[in-house]
Amino acid sequence: MNDTNPSVSEADLHAYADSQLPETARARIDAFLADNPDEAAMVAEWQAQNTGIRSLFAGYEKTKETDALLVSPPRGISSGLKRAAIAAAALLVFALGAVSGHYGPALLEKPELQLAGSETLPKQAEAAFMVYSAEVRHPVEVFANEEAHLATWLGKRLAIENLKIPNLQSLGFKLVGGRLLPVDGRPGAMFMYENQAGERLTVLVGRNTENRATSFRFASSGNVETFYWIDGELGYAVTGEISRETLREVAEECYKQFPS
Repeated sequence: MNDTNPSVSEADLHAYADSQLPETARARIDAFLADNPDEAAMVAEWQAQNTGIRSLFAGYEKTKETDALLVSPPRGISSGLKRAAIAAAALLVFALGAVSGHYGPALLEKPELQLAGSETLPKQAEAAFMVYSAEVRHPVEVFANEEAHLATWLGKRLAIENLKIPNLQSLGFKLVGGRLLPVDGRPGAMFMYENQAGERLTVLVGRNTENRATSFRFASSGNVETFYWIDGELGYAVTGEISRETLREVAEECYKQFPS
């Protein structure tokens, strides 16, 4: 790896990334990295990982061995802090010279350590729509002729008192029925609707105590469009292969009818 400077080993680079070298030795590594952009990018990535790990476990820094927190995962680490940690480490690459400009953006594109509920919700809604909207005989578990039972059953599973299934007939969509399905590993509900043209859409409801309130947001994947929002612990997503404007109207109508 170090043909131009065999005295710099991989162990030296790890020690440099971990801030375990004296200043005199660090100056030697700085000079080496300035001439070796590949190694510079690799070291910057190691430092980014170190920073992310320190941020993730910062809540344990002053705990004792007997503290119950030691057996519970840290909560509330914001995605902004994680991005800031990675971005701070990426600045090392820029400081090493003009060659580093090639590597900085790639570091900033690294995935975050975990996704918030508002980020996973549209993907889950899209997957549910793709799987069930194509079904002819079994698109739902409980059909619309048992709407009262469907609302009671799913309301109990999601701990939503007096769950009301949205009525979308004013927008041209009639309830097909609904089913129980997992959302973020917990019980969730999916309601399916269909218009006279045979176009279907789904409304997904999930509960997650880690949710943070959001305004309406939009996600797109090919021809599948999703409008979603978070209200307290509940997340909602409306998905379909219909126009974005129609889907937005459906989402707004659902927002009016769902509990807040």
